[in-house]
Parts: sequence; C-alpha cells; structure tokens
Amino acid sequence: MGSQPSLKARLIFRQLILQFLTIAAAASGLIVFFVNSTLDGMYADEAVAKVAANAIVHDGHGKVQVEVTPELAKIRQESPDLWFAARLSDGSVITFGQVPGEFAPLVPHLHKLSSADMRGQFAPFTLSAVVRQETGPLGDMNVIAHGSVQPFTVLITMASNIVAASIFLALAVVSVVATPMIVKRALVGVITTAEEVEHINAERRGFQLSEDVVPREIGPLVRAFNGALGRLDAGYDRQQRFIASAAHELRTPIAILRMKIDSANEKGTRSLLPDVLRLANLSEQLLDLHRLENGAPTDRIDLSVLARNVAADLAPMLFDSGKAIEVVIERSGTISGNVGSIERALTNLIQNAVEHGGDEVIVRIDGASLEVEDNGYGIPEEERDRIFEPFYRLRPRAGGAGLGLNLVRQIVEHHGGLIKIATGSGGGAIVRVEFTAVR
Repeated sequence: MGSQPSLKARLIFRQLILQFLTIAAAASGLIVFFVNSTLDGMYADEAVAKVAANAIVHDGHGKVQVEVTPELAKIRQESPDLWFAARLSDGSVITFGQVPGEFAPLVPHLHKLSSADMRGQFAPFTLSAVVRQETGPLGDMNVIAHGSVQPFTVLITMASNIVAASIFLALAVVSVVATPMIVKRALVGVITTAEEVEHINAERRGFQLSEDVVPREIGPLVRAFNGALGRLDAGYDRQQRFIASAAHELRTPIAILRMKIDSANEKGTRSLLPDVLRLANLSEQLLDLHRLENGAPTDRIDLSVLARNVAADLAPMLFDSGKAIEVVIERSGTISGNVGSIERALTNLIQNAVEHGGDEVIVRIDGASLEVEDNGYGIPEEERDRIFEPFYRLRPRAGGAGLGLNLVRQIVEHHGGLIKIATGSGGGAIVRVEFTAVR
C-alpha cells in the first residue's frame, strides 16, 4: 500500500508545477516584450536628485551654496558631465555644473513640476535629466539633475523582474495554500465512496455505491463496481435458494427413513438412527441459516429450559450408545433468537462431543452463556480456529460431513454471539457460546 502513488498528491504537485511554469513563462514574456520594445534612449538615475538636495546648504554667512559631499563627489567622479539646479521654497535658485541651455529657462519654474523624466536622444545624453521634489538641509525644494545614465532596457528589466518576482511569489503562495483545498474538495466524493465501500459485507446485500457524489471521470468505475455487487447479490440469492430447496427436499426422505428405522426390530437397522438424526439435524440447520438470512423472527429463549429439552431428546440415543449427558444450571438466563436454530446448534455441539469426545457430556448454563464439555482428549490449540471451517475434520477418518461446527458458528454469529473453545479440567474440550442477555 505504501508504494502506491497518491492521486491527491499527484494532482496537487502537477497543478503547482503547471501554475509555476505558466507564471514563469508569463513573466519571461513580459520582460522580453519590454526589452525588445521600441522604447529607447538613456535615462538619468533619479538618485542624483536626492544627493543634490543634501548638498545644498548655507555657508558661514548664510549664503546658499553647494557643498561637495562624499556622495556628490562619487557621482561626479562617475559622471564628469554632472549638473543640477534647484529652486528652494523661498524662490531662490542655485545651480551646479553646466546646465544645458535647453533647461535653463525651466529652472525658475521648477516649483510648477512635481516629477519628470527626460531622455536625451543624442550622445553624450546630457539632456537626460530627472525632476523631483526633495527635502534637504534647507527644506523642501524642486530639483532638476543629470548624473549617470543607463539604457531604458536596464530600467525596464529591473522593474519587470521586481514585478514578475512579486507576482510569482504571490501566486505561488496562493497556489500552495489553495490548490490542496481545491483538490481535496474535488476528491471528497471519492473519499465518501471509499467510506461506503468499507461498510460492504455479506450481511449488507443489495447495497449500491452513490454515483452522484463522485466526479464524472470516476463514474464508470463506480457503475462497474455496482454492477459487480449486483451480480454477487444475484449469485448469493441463487445459492440461498438452492440450499433452501435442497434442505426442503431432504426433509421428506429423511423423515420417512427415520420412521422406518424407528419401527424396525433389527438391531442393525436401528443402529442407523444416530446417522439419520444427524442428517435431519443438518438439513434443519441449513433451513435455519436460510431463515436467519431472510430476517426470521426472534423469540425470548430461556436457555435452561432449552438445554433440558435438547438433553431429554438426545438422552435415549446416548444411553443406547453407552454415553451419559448431564445438564448443570449455574445461573438462568434469557436470550433473543430463533428457538429451532439454537436447539439445533446445541444438538450439534452435543453430538460432536459424543462422537469426537469421551463418553460423558456436560451441558452447563451460566446466564446468557452455555457450555458443552466432554471428557475426551480435547482439541489442540493450533486446531481451534480451523475446526470451524467447512468440511474440515480434526481426524481424517472421523464421521460426518465436516459442516457441523461451521453451521453452529454461523447460527451463533447470526444471533450476535461468540463461540470459543477451551480445555476442561479433565483434559476434554469445552465449547462455550456467549449470547447477549435480555430482560
């Protein structure tokens, strides 16, 4: 079972892989589109505006000047054609470097602009500039500046990478959280069907799995399974009808045979009576099983009375064979069940004890439990489960068809009881049957 692949895991894993590949392809396509777009030119790095604002200070006489800060010196070293101009909040203007003539008339009006990006078309791209509102040591100001420049493709690649990574991460988180929930919800019908299958057993015939709760793709499998259940039910019904018919057909010839044996005077003929009684008991047990399968009515059964009646019926036959039977009532008990079935189950246990045990049988009643004990050689512990199998014989040459204990167990289980085997104090076998007591 552990080596079988999980459908749920495969659906989740493959769905996540598909989503991640789709997102990655979309992000790559976005980047390629912008990189290969017609947008061109060189853009000025906007960081120069903030460096410029921090470099504008008052000198010792209160006059506005540009102080070459380390940041400004670094930019000037990297971009020798560095220039900027600023309009302060008091209307004063200060410049640094060679401001192009194209932008000189714009400087007094910088306060009318909040932000702008200009791309120079021709090298050395001194007309590539940025306009930003910044705050420095002298307060708020509007700055136009030109420093290091870079192609648009670099900017768009960086921006698209950031955007794509953000989208990819967000969708990945959503996929990891949502996909298992979606798959689990999609498979809830399959899980429900699996739970229904766990409740299928031999006593629950005519059952069909629900087809409307499973996905359309699983429907053919469920319908095929329901068809198999229907065929099994039909076969079981045919088997039950055969058993019932066979048992009914056997009753008449067995009854006639028993009557002839009872009226015979020859000792040899009368010695056949135990075998005929065994056949009669077997046919009745088959009928009992058929009745129980079809919901036969239950009665209140006093086990003490039932045990005495069965012992009284079997006593003459046992005495003729040199056997003895005793009924011990330790505690009376009442159960619910089919009287005929319980009687024949007890009869079979007594006959089995007589045939395979010793010459003394004790039937003990203890509340809702009964025991049949013999003084034979007992049943080996390794054989105690197998003797309930149909056609199994503890001794190969023993008489009987090997169905007795199997039928007894079925009758007991149909009555909700348990059957156990133990060893008696004298070494013989004890077959204990436990039922549920009723009041």
